Amino acid sequence: MQTKLKILRAEHNMTQEQLAKALGTSQKAISSWEVGTATPKPPMMQKIEDYFGVPKEDIFFTAFNYSN
Repeated sequence: MQTKLKILRAEHNMTQEQLAKALGTSQKAISSWEVGTATPKPPMMQKIEDYFGVPKEDIFFTAFNYSN
């Protein structure tokens, strides 16, 4: 399953490295967010939302989906 972050990055024709540089983080962090092994902290979620213009709740749906 592709994450919304990975889809957004692909739609913008960006590498993980390019996105990491734009957000001021590491490529490794981008990778872990995309595969779902980690979730960015709220300030970084906001930065990603601002960068792509997509609500963070849409990008990181699973982080906001508390019903199990």
